[in-house]
Amino acid sequence: MKEIVFVGSGAIATAIGNVLARKAVYNVTLLSIEEEVVESINEQRVNIAYFPNVKLSRNIKATTNIDVLKNAEVIFMAIPSTAVVGYLKNNKQYINPNAIIVNLAKGFGKDDRLIPECIMEFMSNPILTMKGPSFAREIINRQETGFTLASYNTEHFNEVAELFENTNIHFDFSTDMDGVEYASIMKNIYAIVIGLLDANYDSANMRSLIITKAINEMRSLLINFGGKDITMFNYCGFGDFSLTALNDMSRNRTLGLLIGKGFFNSGISEKVVLEGRIAVDVFYQKVQDSHIDINAYPLMSELYHVFNDNDYPTKKFIKNILNKIK
Repeated sequence: MKEIVFVGSGAIATAIGNVLARKAVYNVTLLSIEEEVVESINEQRVNIAYFPNVKLSRNIKATTNIDVLKNAEVIFMAIPSTAVVGYLKNNKQYINPNAIIVNLAKGFGKDDRLIPECIMEFMSNPILTMKGPSFAREIINRQETGFTLASYNTEHFNEVAELFENTNIHFDFSTDMDGVEYASIMKNIYAIVIGLLDANYDSANMRSLIITKAINEMRSLLINFGGKDITMFNYCGFGDFSLTALNDMSRNRTLGLLIGKGFFNSGISEKVVLEGRIAVDVFYQKVQDSHIDINAYPLMSELYHVFNDNDYPTKKFIKNILNKIK
């Protein structure tokens, strides 16, 4: 039986791990630092912190013992993006050198660089990334879900995809791993923008206008940073953006709604640490460092000012954008 380990015991690790455990052909383990969660999974078959009302498969286990990584054949990284690189670097001695590592985290790694890029500097394991429109609550409730599976080469695509055969998880594939990582980060920025819009306007026409501009900005950023434009049409691109921007289960869309309704004003830069909030500053700086005209990205640059200008008049956010794109 293939040994599969999820580093992390949060919502996405539990949901995807449970999908695999239900097949009853793998040993699936969640490696956690939360002892209460480990106990609840092993003794009550629930994740008390994330899915207290969902019975998990009898075949999923949880542990706090890092030695489980030594025999793992596939390792899914399901901890916050800022922790992935440091975790692997600090615990490299525990990791099976032949294990396939699949990054589920959506965000930048060390020094605002892409996570796979950072990992490959100190590990020789095969590195893949798995991104898509994927609310954990729907995955665990067996709703059909699409992911983009990406790597710099196609060598291990089948091995990972076959794990999910006859489940509710489906794949498209890409060798544009950098583009897939960038797309999964950018969509959070533009989800905030759509939230800001919807907080102030009930207009299908205007929403479609701004969504079109958002997709074009993401596509342009993707190309400028070495990705391929076709990546925007994978699950990780348009699929993940539409899910995050248009569904109120999205934290970044919700942040936009709250800002647009006036619940955030002074001090927002210090208080808000969601992925999209961080990504705005990083991409804004990357554009400037690359000597790209920041005015080519009016949605992103205006959102940057929302977060960084004291007492920014959020009610004027959309009007400011419309003036810039005319």
